[in-house]
This record gives sequence, C-alpha cells and structure tokens, in this order.
Amino acid sequence: MVNRMSSPHILQVLRCCGLALLTVVVVWTAPVKGQQGAKDGEWRFFSGDGGATRYSPLDQITRDNVKNLKVAWTWKSDNFSNPPEIRNQATPLMVNGLLYFPAGSHRAVVAIDAGTGETRWVWRIDEGARWEKSPRRNSGRGVAYWTDGSGDERIFTITPGFQLAALNAKTGQQVPGFGQGGIVDLFKELGVDFDPTGTIGNSSPPVVCRDVVIVGPAQGEMSRPKSKKMTKADIMAFDVRTGKKRWVFHTIPRPGEFGADTWLNGSNEYTGNAGAWTTFTADNELGYVYLPVEAATGDYYGGQRPGANLFSSTLVALDASTGKRIWYYQLIHHDIWDYDIVTSPVLLDVKVDGKPVKLVIEATKQAFLYVFDRVTGKPIWPIEEKPVPQTDAPGEWTSPTQPFPTKPPAFDRQGITTNDLIDWTPELRQKAIEALKPYRIGPLYRSGSLTEAPDGTKGTIVLPGNLGGANWESTAADPETGYYYVSSMTRPTRIALVKPTPAESDVDYIGLALNPPQPNVEGLPFLKPPYGRITAYDMNRGDIVWQKANGETPPAIKNHPKLKDLNIPKTGGNWRSSILVTKTMLLVGEGWGGPPMFRAMDKATGEILWETQIPAGSTSGLPMTYMHEGKQYIVIAAGSQEARIPAQLVAWALPDTVTRPVSQARSDK
Repeated sequence: MVNRMSSPHILQVLRCCGLALLTVVVVWTAPVKGQQGAKDGEWRFFSGDGGATRYSPLDQITRDNVKNLKVAWTWKSDNFSNPPEIRNQATPLMVNGLLYFPAGSHRAVVAIDAGTGETRWVWRIDEGARWEKSPRRNSGRGVAYWTDGSGDERIFTITPGFQLAALNAKTGQQVPGFGQGGIVDLFKELGVDFDPTGTIGNSSPPVVCRDVVIVGPAQGEMSRPKSKKMTKADIMAFDVRTGKKRWVFHTIPRPGEFGADTWLNGSNEYTGNAGAWTTFTADNELGYVYLPVEAATGDYYGGQRPGANLFSSTLVALDASTGKRIWYYQLIHHDIWDYDIVTSPVLLDVKVDGKPVKLVIEATKQAFLYVFDRVTGKPIWPIEEKPVPQTDAPGEWTSPTQPFPTKPPAFDRQGITTNDLIDWTPELRQKAIEALKPYRIGPLYRSGSLTEAPDGTKGTIVLPGNLGGANWESTAADPETGYYYVSSMTRPTRIALVKPTPAESDVDYIGLALNPPQPNVEGLPFLKPPYGRITAYDMNRGDIVWQKANGETPPAIKNHPKLKDLNIPKTGGNWRSSILVTKTMLLVGEGWGGPPMFRAMDKATGEILWETQIPAGSTSGLPMTYMHEGKQYIVIAAGSQEARIPAQLVAWALPDTVTRPVSQARSDK
C-alpha cells in the first residue's frame, strides 16, 4: 500500500437480519488523487480506466462538430462462429495503435488496426467438451491488458471453458512462461474433488491490479437449479508473469471462516454460485479490488440456504496483492429476487460537504445507488435497515430487514401499486387493474409466491425485475464534474414458484422460467411510462440533476389503435442504454433490443445534440473512444437479432478521416 499514514483502527459494523457482523481492519488514509478516465488517448481498460468511469478527456469531437461524424470503418465477425454471432457484448481495448477484443462463441481474441479496422492477428483454442458444456458459450465482454513498461505487453483472456490465457500483445502468441505454455487451467485451481465441466465458466474480462490478474467466475442461469449443491464461484488471483496462484477469496465462507454463521443449518457447505460474473474494478493506487458478488443458488428460492448468506449480493473490497478482506457491505440479505450486483463499482473522487472523498458507487438492479468511502467502506450517506414483506412460500427464509440508502434517490421505479398502472384512457386503466388481479403486487422486496397460492394468486410481480433496473451496461462517470450517469429500464418480472419433480431438482421450489409471461393490456405494458431512462446525478451532493426517457416511443405503443388520438410523450423502451462520457458530451447507444440509434447528448442537461442510425443494428457492446494518428475515433459493437445481422464493430470519425473498406474477419489462425 502506498502513501501510508498512521490512523486509528476503523471498525466497520454491518448489521443484517439481527446479526452484528464485525470486521476490524487497519487502513491508511491516502491523499485524494482524482480519477481521470482513459489516459494518453488510449483505452487500456474495459471501462476506460481502472475505476470504471468510462470517461475520456478527448475533445477533437465536440458538441459542435459531432453532427459531421461518418462511419470510418467496419469490422465484421461473420465467420467467427457457426451460426454467426449476433450479439457481441465486448468493449475493445486500444493500446499502441491496436484494438483488442473477443469474438465468436469460442471467444477468439482479435487484434485489429485502430485506424483501418484491418485484422492483425487472431488467437483461438479448441476446448472440445469443455466448450460444448460451458454455461457461457459466447464471446464474453472483453480482455485485459498489462505491461511492465519494459516491452513485455500481455493480453489476458478467460475462455468459455474456464482457462486463463496470457498472449503476447504484439503477436497473439501464448506467453511461454505463464502457466503451462501460456494457459492456466482454472478447473485445476478450484480445489474441488469433482469434474466441474459445465458448472462454471466466465463472461467478463479478468482485472489486472499491480502484479496480479484476478478472475471472476460465471455460471448458468439459476431460476431452476438442478440441485441445491452447486459449484462455489470463488474469486482467484494469479501472478501476471508466471500464472502462479496468489490467493483465493471464498465468496461462500467455509466452515469456521468469517461469515459462515450467516449460513444456517450448515448450508454454506453445499450451496454454490455467488461469483462475480460482471465486470469489476481496481484502484491501482490503493491496491484494492472491488468485487460485486452475485446471489447464491438459486435465483428465486433459498429455503435450502437460510440466513443472510454472506458474501452473496455483497460489495467486497480486497487487497489485490494478498486477497485479504479490507471491508464489505451486504446490499441484499438472502437474495431471492435474482438481484445480483451487476454493475462495475465506479471510483470517483468528489467533494461532499466541502471535504474531498474517494467514492465507490454501486448501482443495482433494484435501482439504488449505494455510495461508500472506498478506503474505509463507510457509507457516505446513511443506509437504513428497514422492515420488508415476509414470505409465505413453504420452507423459505426471508430477512426481516433490507438496507435502504437514504441518499441518493432511486433512479427507477420500485414496487407496484395501482397508481403505477397506465391511465391513458379509463378503459385501459381498468383493464390493467383486471390484468393484475391474479397476481400479488406490492413494495420492493416482496418475495415470490406459489403459482397456486392459498389466496388464489398465481405468483408475484416485482419491480424492478430480474434484469434491472441497472445492469452491466448501465454506468459512467465524469471525474471533472463529479457527475454519475446510469441507464435503466422499468421492466417487471413475475416470480412464480412451483414444486419440481425429483428428476428436475432436489430444491423444494423452483422458478417457472427466466422470464415467465406477464400480463399486458391489449398488447400494451400495464405500467405507466417511461419504460427506460437515463439519470444524471451530481455525486458531490447526491442529487439527481436530470432524468430523460432513453429514446422515442416504440411503434407498438405509438401506433396502437387505442392511442391514435392521444399525444403520447417519449416513453423510451425496455432496454438499457450504453454510455460513454467525454470532455464535451455524453455518447449513448440506445441499447440491445432497441432501435439502432446512436446519440450525442449534453451531459449537463440531457438535451439531444445529434443522432444517427447504426448500419449494423442495435448496440450490443459499450462505446469507447481513442486517438490514433491525430484522429479521434468512436467505436461500438452492434448487431441485429431481428434482421439477422452478425456482430460488427462500427467506427466513426470526423469526415476528413479516410473511409476504409470493410475488414472481413478471418478464422484461419
């Protein structure tokens, strides 16, 4: 740890479910040094910098000339998968004139020229059964970069079959001194006495902090787990030079470890999941890594794992060099809503009440911002434990309280009452009321219920739903102003529990499906708009500055015969916009499943400055920007499920950039 200064011990007390969980740690206060986003005109991290700000200080493209942007080149992934991959969620890195990103269901790593889109090298391995049974057979979201500054440059990737590879950034060749021929077999590092094939994988890039590379696992969808006994998704770290395992953090404490007593009836011994499947964050100055840990097995029923269940659904700060726990805060006790912590914790330096503070901000599916001092873990504004509705599902256990931030205010709607139902006409409103009668509704944290409950209801409709609120695409921040941006959607989920057959699962109850059918009103949503939004906060004050619908009104609403004589304002849609912040503006892709639109917005007001239609379809990855040979480029991944347009990278630049031909991907390496 750098800049050590003496300070008293800090006692962090987290109270959940009547249990006082005490962590005593020694921390040193470091001087505030602002997060400045992507540096030197490059994009070396998945989110621009280690603090996940998704900010670039580049200003060649401005609010005045953004309207002149033209497509400079396009890179296609058509022959990287069979059938071709449609949705590539990757954000490329840009280092020393090359873009690096994964492509195709085998997760090949590709390096292309930053100025032309021409493919320079491709790396891919055949994983056989490991790939065929992988729970995450896709291109993933990105890769990681490391250099020691002396010419050793490496790209790190995690394969669908759960192997960590180190590649020479210049050539794409596996680094001989890392692991076995450039690869660490992560199955062998799990320390389990069974074959984990098909039970664990990965979907996001590793994180490099100082001299370690840290791996966050991902597993299959858990609304209908086949068993209460699942693979534990421990967080593992490896030496960046040798691949030797440095440490492991047990997200589900083993017997006798801190937090094991929050798993009643010994349920920590067999319960699995609780990985960090989304992208996470490192503070290289402090040497800390911030883990957004997901829920444990299963998504909607936890009767087999009574208790608060640390460290599931918890933000955890670790020493990146040793894996030692620095602080933690559990954001959901005993998660049974599939409210995984899904966004990168964003590091932002601001002044609160005139005092400089190093923040870590976590946006959640349930539409809260949890804000902490990232050195100590102390909440910046009070977080209150409030009573929540209790379950009547047989055998289930619910926490009597959940943590509610007092500030900032929520960025999307929480819970459902009849006041939230559409009221465009009295007829439609009455039909919405009738449509919800077979289901339970209520406030945030109302738990799922049986499809044939004693009161005659057929499940519970919760808001936000299992996809958020926020999700992995949702956040960005401006280190110059202290503004924080989050995209969200207002999409409920029906949580309906059924008793499985012994052949289906040994869990007492499972969810009907990932997204069970929900009621509608003659094809219209039963909730009032907006259905998606972008919210801007001033984190110096913890207040909302502006909030806008995330786009136009979808045709199904705009052209509905029952609404033809009404003036319907912009409703936005059920998709999450992807955001990039620059010195001059906010750049926004409307989001996967939405129209193929890319926009520039005034970052202070949300006013739309310019928009264009993306030739490749909806945005599927996150936008990034860089400077190459004097030109600023903006790049984003896109594709179209409806039009069956395979995944592409589209690059824009100002018109004096030479327009390049399409670079057709190759798979012969």
